[in-house]
Amino acid sequence: MSQDSKLNKSQAAIKSGMDEKTARKYLNSGKLPSELKAERTWRTHNDAFSSVWNEIRGKLEVNPGLEAKTLFEYLQREYPGQFQDGQLRTLQRHIKRWRATEGPPKEVFFPQEHHPGILSQSDFTHMSSLEITIKGLPFDHLLYHFVLTYSNWETGSICFSESFESLSEGLQNALWTLGGVPVTHQTDRLSAAVQNTTDERGFTPRYQGLLRHYGLKGRKIQPRKANENGDVEQSHHRFKRAVEQSLMIRGSRDFESRSDYEAFLEKLFTQRNRGRQLRFDKDKAELKGLPLRRLDSVKHSQVRVTRNSTIRVNHNTYSVNSRLINEHVDVRLYMDHVEVWYAGSQVEKMPRLRGEDRHHINYRHIIDWLVRKPGAFANYCYRDDLFPSTNFRLVYDLLKRSGSVRYEKQYLKILYLASKEGESRVEAAILHLLEEEKRISFKAVEALVASELPEEIYNRARDIMISPVNIEQYDELITEGWSQ
Repeated sequence: MSQDSKLNKSQAAIKSGMDEKTARKYLNSGKLPSELKAERTWRTHNDAFSSVWNEIRGKLEVNPGLEAKTLFEYLQREYPGQFQDGQLRTLQRHIKRWRATEGPPKEVFFPQEHHPGILSQSDFTHMSSLEITIKGLPFDHLLYHFVLTYSNWETGSICFSESFESLSEGLQNALWTLGGVPVTHQTDRLSAAVQNTTDERGFTPRYQGLLRHYGLKGRKIQPRKANENGDVEQSHHRFKRAVEQSLMIRGSRDFESRSDYEAFLEKLFTQRNRGRQLRFDKDKAELKGLPLRRLDSVKHSQVRVTRNSTIRVNHNTYSVNSRLINEHVDVRLYMDHVEVWYAGSQVEKMPRLRGEDRHHINYRHIIDWLVRKPGAFANYCYRDDLFPSTNFRLVYDLLKRSGSVRYEKQYLKILYLASKEGESRVEAAILHLLEEEKRISFKAVEALVASELPEEIYNRARDIMISPVNIEQYDELITEGWSQ
């Protein structure tokens, strides 16, 4: 070996931070350092769990879901003083190695190949995290979300519960917007579609009827396997993120009306679907035709009006006119409202209540008799529904504080006047008396209703403004409390 060669090797070893002898060893062997390193097969310290490992493995084989912390706490109870808290990590590594080499096989997810026009998926998703408001008031709602799995074309409808009516309305809206019908429609195991969440017998009769009308094959995912509805689940996340970004650009989360908000969502769906046009064209070419008409998304039932002048619909209570007491009425339950029909005519229409065990009592239905029985008002179980606005509640409280022994009858007469002369006229009269700091009474309200009040008073009664809450005042109260 020449002197120059030796010098070059020496310089190379120094530059790499390696001793010259070590460099010569690697060069002579003709192998990389990583190839010369022998794999360690011996332990550097004793295995603290060797004496109990067979016991641990036996428990894991019977119950593979046992956690390392649970087993460690068991060992500490069974063998006092033998295992210290710092050894938990060692046991976790042992169990992790056992699961990977001897444990039960893990669930495998199989990517699916989608074909045009075959499969659609849908699901409900909550939109509350977006903090949408309508005219400043919180708008709590869900979105029925529909997706074609081949092109990822999507659309959706606002709804307020995961009811069959919401499912039917949302699915039909999607199909008519799409302009055709795919072969199969898949949902999760929501009760609006599936016979029973633990039963394999199939779908509910109403959902089967909806599928038949459109010639759709129904399919449901397995229990607790949300990944099987993965396309629409992923679309939930991506669409809500897109809504969030669009709201930031818009600069406001408040909308003038529900229709304005719906137009905002529809525009966003259109924008997102533009990038899917090529695959969507293939989807659309395979779709079946729509039927001649839509199905009504309504649930029909016949109920009897109770002596309380109420009906029970889907576990909620609604009032109807007292003239219908003891009569049987036809109830039509839609996605967002309830209709009451009698003798072939619609007699009532009210917003559908969300949830269960709630009530919607219209004072106009019962005030005729309540004003004759004022003593029933104090303990009436739906009394809070008999204050149409905050102004009416304020009147009641002022009458109560006035010391009058007949304050409840006074208030009910004012409410009766509202049912006959118009709620807005009575509220305008109340507002005028409050602003003028005049004594509230039925006669004073009646006199003002009979007179011609200025138009601006009616406008103020209709447009009640609620001042924004100053959070800093609460912070100051809390700070004062701490300082004391």
